[in-house]
Amino acid sequence: MLADVTLALPEIFLSCAAMVLLLAGVHAGDKATRTVAWGAVAALLVTAVLVLGRGTGSAFSGMIVVDAFASFSKILILLGSAAAIILSLGYLRAERIERFEYPVLMLLATVGMMIMVSASDLMSLYMGLELQSLALYVCAAFKRDSTRSTEAGLKYFVLGALSSGMLLYGASLIYGFAGTTSFAKLAEVLHGGHESSIGLIIGIVFLSAGLAFKVSAVPFHMWTPDVYEGAPTPVTAFFAVAPKIAALALFLRTFIAPFGDMVDEWRQIIVAISVLSMLLGAFAAIGQSNIKRLMAYSSIGHVGYALIGLAAASPEGVRGILIYLAIYLAMNVGAFGVILCMRRATGYVEEIDDLAGLARSRPGLAAAMAIFMFSLAGVPPMAGFFGKFYVFMAAVNAGLYTLAVIGVLASVVGAYYYLRIVKLMYFDQPAEPFAASDREVGVLTAAAGVFTLLFFVYPAPLLAGAATAAKALFP
Repeated sequence: MLADVTLALPEIFLSCAAMVLLLAGVHAGDKATRTVAWGAVAALLVTAVLVLGRGTGSAFSGMIVVDAFASFSKILILLGSAAAIILSLGYLRAERIERFEYPVLMLLATVGMMIMVSASDLMSLYMGLELQSLALYVCAAFKRDSTRSTEAGLKYFVLGALSSGMLLYGASLIYGFAGTTSFAKLAEVLHGGHESSIGLIIGIVFLSAGLAFKVSAVPFHMWTPDVYEGAPTPVTAFFAVAPKIAALALFLRTFIAPFGDMVDEWRQIIVAISVLSMLLGAFAAIGQSNIKRLMAYSSIGHVGYALIGLAAASPEGVRGILIYLAIYLAMNVGAFGVILCMRRATGYVEEIDDLAGLARSRPGLAAAMAIFMFSLAGVPPMAGFFGKFYVFMAAVNAGLYTLAVIGVLASVVGAYYYLRIVKLMYFDQPAEPFAASDREVGVLTAAAGVFTLLFFVYPAPLLAGAATAAKALFP
């Protein structure tokens, strides 16, 4: 029992920290929101130290597993959550929605994400997924006086409930045909692919549908543009990083660990949703005028690129995804940092045309946005180029040449709408200038910009960490 608690110590600590901060908020009221938020950031950083300091193994009768893959994914999740809370401080104050429950909800969602990436059983998988989702439903509708925010929360809740039902139905079919929900026992039962009955394959299809919703992959992406646009901007930034990383990590563990010997059955599912996501993300974003909707379609496209690594079903493919996710985290935190600087005396603005001529009024902000747009487009030597490079190389080495070619072509199309923003900022007539930015947002955006621009100088630590994490899924 003590060994179980030791392995689960980061999750236990973060849960207790959320409860303490909740009680502190209840006692002090909404005026303590900023203090609670910084306390949440501190709790996330302490949790990251605990993740790095613990050993490996399985806990609670094999319900959760702690390995290098889980630790790598959790560090990314914790950094993404901390960044999202910091980005939200000025926004909550400006919009007069400072409530202490906000950082607490983010902490609870993060606990769910940490359970997700350590899940080694279909039951613990579902428990982590729902703990994350229930907190995110509230976050999406947090600006309760806004019709758009309320609508975003409702859409996310209804479609999320549908996806949970599909995932549970798939899990029940898998249990019915394999006789177990444990990933380790499923791997034993399915070794050599001898038990891949039609019922089990249908179960995997439903399970993948539920997971595809969580990563907003086509054709289960329908909630993403509306929720990204309607939710408060810091919540949209949170959705774009931490939950996306957790869901993709869960996708990897769920398919590689128990169903590794059935790769021929499920690879065609992953290839299909990868291709559809890349193409929709590339073409649907072209006509967008709202920057948050554009980032929604961008995220759909990037999920498609990441899933190429899963289709490769190799240590190289998993390493490519983990590198991609780390770089994607920095790019999105920076891009949403710039979006949160789009504020005038009348309030925050979200139209792409509001960025016109930004290079003249705020050259530093325009340079940062240009770095992130070039990186998202995959232009070398930005970090985003290397993220795509490792994923595409994994596909080529796995013989998935067509998938890699489609990925490259989709990147070329997607570059249009990223470069259009750069053209607006540097060559169009200036729009009304933005107000001064919050210091925290500026520092975080600058840090993300430096990482994105100079990643090629010393990528070795990230590459080595991702390689070690990937090997953990292939014993």
